[in-house]
Amino acid sequence: MDFATTDLCDQFADRLLFPAPIFTSYGGKASFCGPIATLKVFEDNALVRTTLSTPGAGKVLIVDGGGSLRCALVGDQLAALALQNGWSGVVVNGCIRDSAIVKDIAVGLMALATHPLRSARKAIGEADIPVTFAGVTFKPGAYLYADADGIIVADQKLT
Repeated sequence: MDFATTDLCDQFADRLLFPAPIFTSYGGKASFCGPIATLKVFEDNALVRTTLSTPGAGKVLIVDGGGSLRCALVGDQLAALALQNGWSGVVVNGCIRDSAIVKDIAVGLMALATHPLRSARKAIGEADIPVTFAGVTFKPGAYLYADADGIIVADQKLT
C-alpha cells in the first residue's frame, strides 16, 4: 500500500491520533503500516522475540518498554525475525541496538534511541492490551501508519 502520512492527515485528520514526534526510524523500510499488536515489557525482550516468531501477517508490533533508555529491546536478530515472519514494522518505546545492521533489514523499526546493552530475558510482560505512551493509547487491532513525517494511528484501515 502506497501512502503518505501527510496525505492521510489531510483527508482523515478528525479520525486520527498523533503520537508525539519522539521516534527515530532505524529500519530498512522507511514507510510501513498495518494492524497493531501490543506488548508491555520493561527491560526484558523475551516476549518480543516470542511475538516476532509468530506470523505477523503485515501487523505492526508496538512495544511499550516504559521509555527505558538503559538497554535495547530489539536488535538485528529480532528485526530479521520480524521480516522473516511477515511483520510490517516495530515501534519501540525504548531502545534498539545493532543500528548499523538493522538499517539494511527491510522492516520498519522506530524507537527512542539506540543502546548497546541487550535486555533481560525473563518473559515478564503483557500482550494484546492497550498501551499508552507518546500521548496516545495504542489499541490492538487499530491501524498504524509510519513514514519519514511521523506516525499516525486510526481505529481502522484507511483507504
